[in-house]
Amino acid sequence: MTTFTNPVYTGDAPDPQAFRAGDAWYLVHTNAGGRNVPVLTSPDLVTWTPRGDALPTLPDWADGGKTWAPEVIALAPDRFVMYVTVADRASGRQCVAVAVAAQPAGPYTAAGTGPLICQADLGGSIDAGPFRDTDGTLYLLWKNDGNAIGVDTWIYAQRLSPDGLTLVGAPAKLLKQTEPWEGRVVEGPFLWRNAGKLYLFYAANAYDRAEYAEGYAVCDTPFGPCVKAPENPVLASRDKASGPGHASMVEHAGRTWLLYHAWPKGAEGAVSPGRQLWLDEVTWSDGRPVVHGPTSAPQPLPEERR
Repeated sequence: MTTFTNPVYTGDAPDPQAFRAGDAWYLVHTNAGGRNVPVLTSPDLVTWTPRGDALPTLPDWADGGKTWAPEVIALAPDRFVMYVTVADRASGRQCVAVAVAAQPAGPYTAAGTGPLICQADLGGSIDAGPFRDTDGTLYLLWKNDGNAIGVDTWIYAQRLSPDGLTLVGAPAKLLKQTEPWEGRVVEGPFLWRNAGKLYLFYAANAYDRAEYAEGYAVCDTPFGPCVKAPENPVLASRDKASGPGHASMVEHAGRTWLLYHAWPKGAEGAVSPGRQLWLDEVTWSDGRPVVHGPTSAPQPLPEERR
């Protein structure tokens, strides 16, 4: 039986988000190696090949060096929309930009004349991620960067226009840091439906420490209310992986997989090799997601069933 072993990409790949387009997987992540938004491709979620910079030109209102946590949604075969955190020159805070491309790997071109979201008085806005619900309605999640100024960090949700370029209505607050394992920050949110239930996954604690981990809440609607799982965190430091989190989830061959970053144990916060890419399966038991990781032993490839 063919197997793989974590990490599946040993380069620096912080805050990864994977998505399917055509017969390939694509992955974007926080700036690294001189690229604003590095993009990788894979045929199987395991073998990843760098493909350059998906956002070679930043918006003219943004400064370089702090381009974080990109996420992409496909709205048509020739229309891909990216939400990405950039450094807003006017406010001096991190804010969310939106960009569009005709191809999944880009190049993406910034849309609009300024940030899509920028809660400068709340520390800024970061970690935006799109969600398409079963009725086709689009939503955007993000967090205010409260930990940058010593205030609470909240995860927000708001409706998006059908073209993905405009926010509609008012934002809703979903949750903030309240539990000891979360430290002073929650971040990296994404929504996922399974068997009719809506799950909000998020990372928490300091990104450069072993205490960084992943948890989830169950939400009634994309606008909440959301109740945190009592078994949190569901992904935490273990074996060779330190500080695992800021994940994205995909389905492949009838199975659910979590892609996330983690530091090599003992290298937390180090420049090299940085946060590497890990892949582990998620199964569902009595309405609860069970993350089978971090793993460092060989396991079957995603397309093979146990």
